[in-house]
Amino acid sequence: MPTDPGHPILVFDGVCLLCSRWVRFILRHDRAGRYRFAAMQSETGRALLDAHGLDPDDPNSLLLCEAGAHWTDSDAIVRVLTGFGGAWHAFAVLRLLPRRLRDPAYRMLARHRYRWFGRSQTCWLPSPEHAERFLP
Repeated sequence: MPTDPGHPILVFDGVCLLCSRWVRFILRHDRAGRYRFAAMQSETGRALLDAHGLDPDDPNSLLLCEAGAHWTDSDAIVRVLTGFGGAWHAFAVLRLLPRRLRDPAYRMLARHRYRWFGRSQTCWLPSPEHAERFLP
C-alpha cells in the first residue's frame, strides 16, 4: 500500500469540482504543509481506497490516512480541519454530534456532488508550488 511517511494523505475525487475546491482550501490553510493528496483516479488513490475497503470504482467517501489509521466521511473532514491547529481546533466540537447524524449528511452531499457542484472531464492539477504534495 502506498504511503507518505510522516504526512497524512487525503484521497479525493479529482474530477469533482467541490472536492477540488476542498483541496485548494486545505492548501491555503495548511500552513505547515502537512497534508499530501492523491486523486481517487490515480494509482495511489485507487490503492489506498482498495486497501481500506472502499470501492475505487464507486468512490462516495473521502479517505484520510495517517500513521497507520484511517478516517472517512465527516470524521476525515473534522480531522483535517482540527489538524490545521490554532483556532481550527474549535471544529472538534463537531465530534459531539453522533456519526449517525453527521455521516448521512456527508453521504447525501457525496451522492449529489456532481449534480450540485459539477464535474470536470480531467483531474484538477495543482500549481507548480504545490505539485510535490500530490502523489501519483
